Amino acid sequence: MNKKYSKIESLIQELCPNGVEVKHIWEVTAWDKKFNAVENYKQKKVIKYNHLLASELKSLEVVDGNIKLLTTNNSELFTTEELAGEKISDGEVVTIPWGGTANVQYYKGKFLTADNRLATSLDTNYLNNKFLYYVMLNRTNEIQSFYRGSGIKHPSMSKVLNLKIPVPPLPVQEEIVRILDHFTELEAELEAELEAELEARKKQYGFYREELFLNKNKELGIKDKVELKKLGDIAEIKHGKDYKKYSSGNIPVYGSGGIMTYIDTFIYDKPTVLIPRKGSITNIFYTEKPFWNVDTIYYTVIDVKIILPKYFYYFMRTVNLLALDTGSGRPSLTMEILNKLKIPVPPLAEQERIVSILDKFDDLVNNISIGLPAELKARRQQYKYYRNKLLTFQEIQN
Repeated sequence: MNKKYSKIESLIQELCPNGVEVKHIWEVTAWDKKFNAVENYKQKKVIKYNHLLASELKSLEVVDGNIKLLTTNNSELFTTEELAGEKISDGEVVTIPWGGTANVQYYKGKFLTADNRLATSLDTNYLNNKFLYYVMLNRTNEIQSFYRGSGIKHPSMSKVLNLKIPVPPLPVQEEIVRILDHFTELEAELEAELEAELEARKKQYGFYREELFLNKNKELGIKDKVELKKLGDIAEIKHGKDYKKYSSGNIPVYGSGGIMTYIDTFIYDKPTVLIPRKGSITNIFYTEKPFWNVDTIYYTVIDVKIILPKYFYYFMRTVNLLALDTGSGRPSLTMEILNKLKIPVPPLAEQERIVSILDKFDDLVNNISIGLPAELKARRQQYKYYRNKLLTFQEIQN
């Protein structure tokens, strides 16, 4: 038997071998208000909490605060007691949004809340609040099905309160909470590790890319001194134009933010580099397929006898384009500025070598960018499986 679950199995065998009690949520919890569609006998106790508007809550955010701001989404926002004033609530609560989508949260301590419905156990010697949280979290899809409305969806609280949940003996609840807390910590650690790994690989890739072009490392970078050429001497920069008179198709339309839509015709069909003229000027794109581009982004007709388009693309990713901004408010790059940009142009064979090295780095980073989230997703699914297994009980037969 897995040691992780041996204690649970022993506790269940000792304390509830014939099954566990099942209760409606209304039988074991108190909420923050009386609900119109819920019978009075199902809400014998109501615990009032202070509620703020979401905009008010956000405006109170400060760094290093000690009062939790309970938004309707998962966040780590805090304020101070001084800013919170008389609106502070204190307690151990399980929350779901009053509008939007079902997002089950747990918090214990001092807090301010916005548009949440808050529940707490009527008797923590019978129902552990954190256990209630995990049970409701495990039923998120079912709770989501209770949200209705044509605009912002709201939950049917009569259905929420009528949900039946298992209530095993308290020692069993506490052991399950301990295990699931541990799983949650492991998931958070894994996510942090994967994000750090991806960031490290991106930085490593950026370092080698600069080394190749800036000639700091003779073994890695451009091997000999090379001529610097102005962009205007080796490529022609061209404007894009409006696409709206064309029909939909499979030709991508690029703007400064990336692909905007697809149409049935193209402006250019050779390998090229796309450089934003306005907006997100640090977004550099490379394509070898037919494309259309709008006026906020340039395309470059490159003299391939002098410079490889992909070599030029990798070089452009080393350029601090923000330093070339015209400073007119919205980030902008002019043809005049770009045409003066000086580019190291080694022999084509050397360019091919550099492109080959950077292609490999690019593939590595892209594979990690895809692989790490997939790994995290797999771990989350594993966690969900075990959570469901831990929270599934045989109902006691009366």
